[in-house]
Amino acid sequence: MKQQHIFASILAALLLLSSCTKEVVIDIPGYEEQLVIDGQIETGQPPFVMLSKSKEVYAPTDLNAFLNGFITGATVTVSDGTTTVQLDEICSNNLPPGTEEMAAAMFGISVADLSNYNICAYSTFNTAIWGQVGKTYTLTVDYEGKTYTAETSILAPTTFDSVYWKPETDTPDHGFSWVTLTDPANQYDAYKWEIKRINTTANGSTVDESFTPTFSPVFDDEFFDGLTFDFGYENPHAVGPNVPEEYRFLYPEGDTVVIKLSKMDRNVYEYMEKKYTQLATAGNPFATPTNIPNNISGGALGVWAGYSPSFDTLACYE
Repeated sequence: MKQQHIFASILAALLLLSSCTKEVVIDIPGYEEQLVIDGQIETGQPPFVMLSKSKEVYAPTDLNAFLNGFITGATVTVSDGTTTVQLDEICSNNLPPGTEEMAAAMFGISVADLSNYNICAYSTFNTAIWGQVGKTYTLTVDYEGKTYTAETSILAPTTFDSVYWKPETDTPDHGFSWVTLTDPANQYDAYKWEIKRINTTANGSTVDESFTPTFSPVFDDEFFDGLTFDFGYENPHAVGPNVPEEYRFLYPEGDTVVIKLSKMDRNVYEYMEKKYTQLATAGNPFATPTNIPNNISGGALGVWAGYSPSFDTLACYE
């Protein structure tokens, strides 16, 4: 009798639960293609703008899809409030003679690979609109009947107090590189960290042709406004299966490293911080979803970024 009573109670509970269920229909919005603007201007350098279209999540991601994604035929101008210059459409396989090294640095590929890819962007060799500290630059993109605008500033750079290399206790010939930095007080400051090794190889060329960001390359002064402090940074090239575990992220004794610390405004930092957070957590099902902001009006995605870099050179010796 007691067992029948328990069975009846369980059956009643199941019927009650089943009667409370509700079918939930999730309305997933359809994909809408958007213009993507990736532009930057830094001190002493020309503006450089790449245009593409956003892709749906199941779109091809191979090399051909990437190379075919760049947009040509747009009208792109940059103004500093006094001078306005329309940028030229330049492609990596058809450059004016003598501009190969600058173009390779802008495209982020080697000089040898320039002719192998047809990557197109917008820039100018007119120095009247190259980056200067203290100026604000307005970007305007006209494409397919729509106009997109953005604004960024090149701020006064922050320089290093000192740079030094310090070996780790367990690896006396490998260590992190360190800097001493004094952050300007009572103002917002944000930075981007990049390095380039200039050791020479057996054929006389440098190890790195361009700068590489570290793994968390952007940071602001929320917790160190006005302070002087030391901090170490990792070697972004010391990774992969060919690097012994004990040497990962470390600089070997004998490296010569150029350090690039770029100042940026708040809007650029917020975009970059979210971008690198998303890159670091991509594929992690437990990561918090990241929405990347932008500083472009008109409905486009991306960023128009102004940088004011400072440089120092470190020889990795005690």
